[in-house]
Amino acid sequence: MKHFLRLSILLLSLQILIITNANAQESAKEPTQLFRVFFDDDYFNYSGHGTDRAYTAGSRLEVFHRENKPSHFFLDRVMPKAGDSSINVLGWGISQLMITPDNISRADFQPDDYPWSGALFATHTLYSYNEQKKYDLQTELDLGILGPAALAGETQDHVHQMIRYRRPMGWKNQFGNSPYVDISLTGEKQLLGLQGLIEVIGGGQVVVGTGMNAAAVYSLIRIGKMTPYFKGFLKQYSSIGSRKKVQFYFIFKPQMQYQLTNALFEGGLFSSKPRMVVKEPIKNTQSETYHPLNPVLYSFTFGPALVINHFTISSTQTSTTRYLKGLYDHTYGNVSLYYSW
Repeated sequence: MKHFLRLSILLLSLQILIITNANAQESAKEPTQLFRVFFDDDYFNYSGHGTDRAYTAGSRLEVFHRENKPSHFFLDRVMPKAGDSSINVLGWGISQLMITPDNISRADFQPDDYPWSGALFATHTLYSYNEQKKYDLQTELDLGILGPAALAGETQDHVHQMIRYRRPMGWKNQFGNSPYVDISLTGEKQLLGLQGLIEVIGGGQVVVGTGMNAAAVYSLIRIGKMTPYFKGFLKQYSSIGSRKKVQFYFIFKPQMQYQLTNALFEGGLFSSKPRMVVKEPIKNTQSETYHPLNPVLYSFTFGPALVINHFTISSTQTSTTRYLKGLYDHTYGNVSLYYSW
């Protein structure tokens, strides 16, 4: 048994040595692919006072690759690019979002809080960066469904059982099924840069579809040791080569958004909508529904990012004003993990 243990340790040590040596030989190669997983959750709170309400959770898995030759996919051909010399990265992913009221233990309809709502959709993206002119164009197409078929209730219930947290009881009150199809276009331009230590970037976004119709303006501020933003999406999350092994920086992102419609809070085009009927007096009935959408949102996101060779981890906190009129503001956190190769 002792000889077997020693042999196992020796073989494991040799394997680690071989992998380390191979990684060292390939460390100078620029990555061409990237895997990202991120989790939004309002329980992630820097103050230590997590919640479970409003935009309570979101998860996303994505794989990106650099476009070395023109794609034959028709969507990639029509998505706008940032000039002939642009650095283009294509991505495919899947996302799930969920909204709940503050008291998830109640099974009854709660019109004076946020709705029960969930969406599940596939995502196709094109991030196009122009390093010389320092601007980018980001296009995203989302295709999926809103309602019970999005399985948000099952996901939340399963996770809460795993962590032995209170069970969500009101998912029967969620909006009915409806298509969730959105296309968004984002443009960003550098306003100020200081030797890879400070970058100030202005941005704007337009979203059109059955999920959301909205427009936003924001500024993205990065401070720390980092690769210049417009060198491309993949280089933001990898530090390869002898000159820069580690990146560590903070991001700050104030944003103002105008939302004309938002299916997560209002229901989709074909969704049945839960409602409670109140009788006052006996012959008069009044249908009580959720609060109306708040058209203007202000938010602020901040947090650090650490990049070591092929790996990146970032953690941010976002505080936003109320999504629906007459309700409450909200704060949620994000943890994102990246691996490039």
